[in-house]
Amino acid sequence: MIAFIVRRLFISVFVLLAATYVVYVLTCFAGDPLASLSSITNDQTRAARMARRSELLHLDVNPFLRYFIWLKGMLGFVVPGIPGSFGTNNAGQDVGALLVIALDSTMRLVVTAALTAVILGVIVGIVSALRQYSGFDYSITFASFVFFSLPVFWVAVLLKQFGAIQFNTWLRDPVIGLPVSVGSALVVALFWQAVVAGDRRRRLLVFGVVFVATVAVLQYLSLVRWFANPALGVGMVALGGVVAGLAATAVTTGLARRNVLYCALLTAALGVVAYFATGPVLINPTWWHILALIGITAVVCTGLGWLMGGLDRGATIRVSLLTGYLTGALIFVDHVLRAVPGYLRMVNGRLIFTVGSETPNFLGRDHFWLAYLDNQTHIILPTITLILISFAQYTRYTRSSMLEVLNQDYIRTARAKGLTERTVVMRHAFRNALIPVTTLMAYDFAAIFGGAIITETVFAWSGMGRLFITALGDVNPDPVMAFFLVTGGAVVIFNMIADIVYAYLDPRIRLS
Repeated sequence: MIAFIVRRLFISVFVLLAATYVVYVLTCFAGDPLASLSSITNDQTRAARMARRSELLHLDVNPFLRYFIWLKGMLGFVVPGIPGSFGTNNAGQDVGALLVIALDSTMRLVVTAALTAVILGVIVGIVSALRQYSGFDYSITFASFVFFSLPVFWVAVLLKQFGAIQFNTWLRDPVIGLPVSVGSALVVALFWQAVVAGDRRRRLLVFGVVFVATVAVLQYLSLVRWFANPALGVGMVALGGVVAGLAATAVTTGLARRNVLYCALLTAALGVVAYFATGPVLINPTWWHILALIGITAVVCTGLGWLMGGLDRGATIRVSLLTGYLTGALIFVDHVLRAVPGYLRMVNGRLIFTVGSETPNFLGRDHFWLAYLDNQTHIILPTITLILISFAQYTRYTRSSMLEVLNQDYIRTARAKGLTERTVVMRHAFRNALIPVTTLMAYDFAAIFGGAIITETVFAWSGMGRLFITALGDVNPDPVMAFFLVTGGAVVIFNMIADIVYAYLDPRIRLS
C-alpha cells in the first residue's frame, strides 16, 4: 500500500509539472494583461500603472522562462529557505489570500450538494434497480433524464423566481389554500404509491392514505400558522427518532432481531431525554459545543450497542449510532427552525436569498443559530441547482451497475444458499456495484475544488469558478495557476483514493 501511494505521488509530480508549464504558457499568450489600462486618458498615470503591472507580473521576461519564476514560489512551500508564494494578481493582491477565500466559499457551496447528490442518487438507484420496470423505476428514469438535460442557468433562474421571490412574498402571510394542498398531496401520493411495491389494490390504498394525510397535515399547519413560527417540538423529535430506529434496523439486520430493535428504540428514547438535557447548552452554542455533543452521542450509542448487542454487537452498534445521529439531527433542526422568526425580523422578511454568500452588515453574527441561518439561506438555491444535475448521474450509474451485478452467478449462488434478500443485496450486490460508481465519485469530488462556474456566476457566488474566470479574462497567470494546482492536485489525490477503495470493495484487486 505504501509503495503504491509513493509511486503514484512520484509519477503525479512530473505530470503536474508538465501540465502547469503548458497551462502557464497558454495563459500568458491568451491576451495582453496591459490592455485594460489603455483606456486611462492621463499619459503619465497610464505609463506608471503599466510599469507597475509589468513589474508585478514580470512581463519583461519571456513567458517560457517566466514560468520558472512562478515555480520558484511554489518550491518555497516544500523547500526550506525559499519563501513560498502563489504570486500576485494584476491589482497586486496576494493570490494565496484570494485562494483561501475562494476555496472556503466553494467548499460551502459544493460539498453539501455533492454529498447529498451521492447519498440520494445511490439510494434511489439501488431501489430503482430492485424495482426494475416498476412504476417507480419508470418515474425515476424519466425524472433523471429530465434533470440531466436541464440547462443549469435556466434551472437557477426558475429557482430564483419561484423558490425565492415568490416564496418570500408568501411568507408574509403563510396560508396554504385548499387547492394548493390538494395539488401538493396529489404529487406526494403519486410518489409514494410508486415507491411501495405490490398489486394495484395496495398501491391505491397507499395513494388514498397518503393523499388524505398530506391534505390534513398541510391544512393543519396553515391553520396554526406553523410556517410563521416553525418548530418540531419534542413530539416530532420522538416520532422521528422511532422511525429512524425502525428504518436503521430494517435495513441493517431486519426487524426480527429483537435485541437490535430494542436497542434502536432505547436510543430514540434517550434522544428525547437529550432534547431536554441539551436545551440550555443549545441556546447559543459554538461549533465546539456541537462537536462535543456529537462525540458524547458516539460514546453513548456505542456503549449501548455493546451492552445490548449480544452476538450482533457490530450491527447493534451501527444501528444505535444511526438512530442517535438522526435523532440528534432532528434536535439540531428544531433549534434552527425556532430561530427563523427572529432571523426574518433582521432581514426584512426574506428567508431565501438569490445572490451572494451572506447578508451584508448582518447584525446577528454573534448568535450561533442566526449566523447559521444566514449562511444556509444563501446556499439553498445554488445547492438545489447542483443537486438536481448530479442526482441524475448517480441514479443512472448506480441503477445500471446494480442491475449488472444482480445478474451475476455469485448472486444466484448466494440466493441458492438460502441467504436473506437483505444480505444478498447489501453485502454481496451493493458492495460490488459501488466499484464503477466510485470512479464517478472520485471525479466529482475532485471537480468540487474547481467550483461550479455557471452556478457561481448566476448566484454571484465568489468561489473558485469565479476566481478562474476572472483571472483568465484579465490574462492573469498566477490566479489561474493557483486554481489549476488545487484542482489538479485534487484529481490526483481522489483518483488514488478511488484505487485504494477498489481494493477494499473487491479483494481480487491488488494495488501491486
